[in-house]
Amino acid sequence: MERSLVLVKPDGVQRGLIGEIITRFENRGLRLVACKFMKVSPELAKKHYAVHEGKVFYDALIEFILSAPVMAMVWEGPDAIAAIRQTVGKTRGTEADPGTIRHDFALQARFNLIHASDSVETARTEIALWFMPEELVEWKRCTEDWMYE
Repeated sequence: MERSLVLVKPDGVQRGLIGEIITRFENRGLRLVACKFMKVSPELAKKHYAVHEGKVFYDALIEFILSAPVMAMVWEGPDAIAAIRQTVGKTRGTEADPGTIRHDFALQARFNLIHASDSVETARTEIALWFMPEELVEWKRCTEDWMYE
């Protein structure tokens, strides 16, 4: 089983898309193991986006993530990273495949609604930044025997 951090970013929260996004992942067969609705601290924002420090868009990233609350979540399932990124779509909504979250609800790269970990390693690091180990709930949905090999 893989895990991934997913953030419904400020634009997704402001547009009332949290429920829609959760539904898409649940319909996909993924399991929600942690979530919290929160205002991001400047310290957490800088740690989360540290890989982009020094880039021309870094300050705008920080300003944006601090602008309104986010819904931080951890999703789990077989091949969760690939399944989530496929469900989310390409960064720019106009380039995302039809049926993806970004295609259906976003147009540009800056206001693209959602963040999802891009690898198992990144997911481990990001999950540890956003959640304490005791906040991750171990459980099994009774229908998983019908969804997972």
